[in-house]
Amino acid sequence: MSAPLSEIVVAVLLLLSGMVVLAAALGLRRLPDFFLRMHAPALASTLAAWVVTLASIVHFSARQGELSLHVWLIIIVLSITAPVTTIVLARAALFRQRQAGNKQVPPPLEPRR
Repeated sequence: MSAPLSEIVVAVLLLLSGMVVLAAALGLRRLPDFFLRMHAPALASTLAAWVVTLASIVHFSARQGELSLHVWLIIIVLSITAPVTTIVLARAALFRQRQAGNKQVPPPLEPRR
């Protein structure tokens, strides 16, 4: 891929990533409670990170003249840690709402016998 073409592709991918994050920010602003607000940025940030990774692969591959996949390590780690962090945040918020006596949250699961 020629240098100007790869720069255009990288620029378009980075703009796409920015638009996805902007949509997540608008979702954060519009959604009413914590659990709904948590959903939009978790999905959008992961998608935006994948798009930035693709842009990095195109950039480094065009610069080196061969396929460069060292950026994949970052997205693999991010794809593993982002959902885990989201689940931990959701459980912590649920625990705090139960401790505050909020009757709208579901009760804890009963242990199996």
